[in-house]
Amino acid sequence: MISRRFALAAAFGLLTATSALAQAPGGKVTVVTSFSKDVTDPIKKAFEAAVPGVTLEVQNRNTNAGVKFVEETRANNQVDLFWASAPDAFEVLKGKKLLSAYKPKAAGIPEKIGSYPINDPEGYYFGFAASGYGIMWNERYARANRLPEPKDWQDLARPAFYDHVSIAAPSRSGTTHLTIETILQGEGWEKGWRTIKEMAGNFRGISERSFGVPEQVNSGQVGVGIVIDFFAFSAQASGFPVKFVYPSVTTVVPANVAIVANPPNKAAAEAFIEFLLSPAGQEVLLDKGIRRLPVNPAVYAKAGPDYPNPFTDPRFQKMIGFDVDKSEQRTAVVDTLFDQLISFQLDALKGVNKVLHEVEAALAKKPNDKAKALAEEARLLLAAMPVSEAQAASPELRGAFTGDKQKGARQAEIENQWAGFAREQYAKAKAKAEEALKAAN
Repeated sequence: MISRRFALAAAFGLLTATSALAQAPGGKVTVVTSFSKDVTDPIKKAFEAAVPGVTLEVQNRNTNAGVKFVEETRANNQVDLFWASAPDAFEVLKGKKLLSAYKPKAAGIPEKIGSYPINDPEGYYFGFAASGYGIMWNERYARANRLPEPKDWQDLARPAFYDHVSIAAPSRSGTTHLTIETILQGEGWEKGWRTIKEMAGNFRGISERSFGVPEQVNSGQVGVGIVIDFFAFSAQASGFPVKFVYPSVTTVVPANVAIVANPPNKAAAEAFIEFLLSPAGQEVLLDKGIRRLPVNPAVYAKAGPDYPNPFTDPRFQKMIGFDVDKSEQRTAVVDTLFDQLISFQLDALKGVNKVLHEVEAALAKKPNDKAKALAEEARLLLAAMPVSEAQAASPELRGAFTGDKQKGARQAEIENQWAGFAREQYAKAKAKAEEALKAAN
């Protein structure tokens, strides 16, 4: 009897050990991410050292393309993790049941950063770093071109910044979409679009990728960039002569990571999340090539005294509360409006702005009420929008941008309408601006 009980116990012990071994992380874990190699390489190296036997495979796609990839491959999913900055992208994936719920074991991470929840309350995605949005500029370029230090978004609309500003297209960059959405939420739909268009009239160009903007600023190809904060912080740590400011209308939100539904390597995916949220993983964010804001407050003790701390810095407490549901509802509409009214009409927009700057210079020398009134009429024509805020979030308009092939013609029709609206408004604005310049001289 004793020997039989011993044999059963031994067999049970062997079975338990085998089960535990089967659940131990190993093999390849695949992540789709919008982050550049400057961010992913140090984290990959640290993770693989911390979890021997697991290899992290990084597939780089911009946020929108990453969401579409996960959706299109759901029937034969080969991806374990989705890793990006834009919280509304995770809401889209969650809404389409493309994420797996998980409960991290990591401790020390609070519920909120500023006024924003760090983790999805239902456990489908998790904040690992915080990000704010603002203005980065090259000090050498600024001195050479006599550019003042910008402090707010509206500063970038001033004549001094004409042809000196760069931005990424929000339709190609999740972080730029968040910047545009933050301005719209902070200033309101009409005023926000006016600010965005007035800045856009000074753009040198529009980049296809978010990290293309800081590269241009670092190298001095352009003077000013609208960027996510860590691009500037990492550039400063690497010795580039750049500065950064958070405008009065901005926000701080978490960058997230999530397990994709039906992951090929669930154990390794969970291990990666646990590493990112652990003190060791959070400390990697302080690396000079990354310089992101950790979500574990204790980690800031190992950062320098000048390192921004969203848990103690009063600037972060004044930032607006970002409404991720509002952003998610109108993402495609906002991105398409930006492309049709700004990206694809940039030359026309800049042409009007150049004349308006000339009017402003003439009025500074010799005031003229008629010229001033005509210039404001031109600005109002530029600022006009083809849809209201309510229409932008309406089911009818949102339905035209769902990617449904049957509704593709409707989307193309709307885009053509908006492009035509922009061309007409900008042509009228150009005529008014030229009339104002004639009156001013």
